[in-house]
Amino acid sequence: MAQSKILLYYVFTPIPDPEAIRLWQRDLAASLGLRGRILLSADGMNGTVGGEIRAVKRYLRATREYPAFKNLDVKWSDGTGLDDEGLSLDFPKLSVKVREEIVSFGAPGELAVGSEGIIGGGERIAPEDLHEFVDAHEDVVFFDGRNAFEAQIGRFKDAVVPDVSNTRQFVAELESGRYDHLKDRPIVTYCTGGIRCEVLSGLMKNRGFNEVYQLDGGIVRYGEQFGNDGLWEGSLYVFDRRGSIDFAPGAARIGQCVVCDTSTSDMRNCAEPTCRAQLVACAEHTETPVHCPSHAGVLA
Repeated sequence: MAQSKILLYYVFTPIPDPEAIRLWQRDLAASLGLRGRILLSADGMNGTVGGEIRAVKRYLRATREYPAFKNLDVKWSDGTGLDDEGLSLDFPKLSVKVREEIVSFGAPGELAVGSEGIIGGGERIAPEDLHEFVDAHEDVVFFDGRNAFEAQIGRFKDAVVPDVSNTRQFVAELESGRYDHLKDRPIVTYCTGGIRCEVLSGLMKNRGFNEVYQLDGGIVRYGEQFGNDGLWEGSLYVFDRRGSIDFAPGAARIGQCVVCDTSTSDMRNCAEPTCRAQLVACAEHTETPVHCPSHAGVLA
């Protein structure tokens, strides 16, 4: 049976003609039968694609042949499977777009990118060095660089989780004064694969946070090394049809179903058609409409 794989990757690098790269990437991925989402801007590329393992490997090899993409940061994970046509079950289609930002923080003018990546971001901490760093800094703060709903099913122990539903809210959140008491403490930003905290760490430094670091490779690379035996608790939310992944059997279930409070890592969309909120809902309530608190019929 053909094996399904998902590739999560990004690179910050100047791209003189993002539209030309978009056309090349679209044709390359489509020719290999891949599905997923690829975003390009003048500052780099960010994507996640899935398909048959040999096709994904060929895609990665061809993409890295473009000189600007030689330092592509890549993570692999198992896909759910392939349909009868050999296409990934984890994505509905292939989407390749050019945007002003490959991560939409709403601050493109602040981003400085060179051939080696972002200029002025937080210092990187490798996963294998994180525990030693924490032991040496008793006042260290983990700062979640994801949307707040993602942290409901998994986060670093005692992490600060900003109340944001999308990355565009981070700038206002940082400027609100809520975190000014952290400005002189060592802060380790983290996110799924590393791309969001690449940007966030720089935004924080620009706003007076004096000692900001970023977890190199994000939660994914840390979880690959430590499974359930480190500082990470729970499951990792992913933006595809898998919904979430565990790094090892027996991962803690820290999410609580909005209907019955059962511990779970399952999430669903709010039943209100106009709402984009993601809610924790256990398997027992997959057929029950669930609503976020801002809509009538809460916990219906």
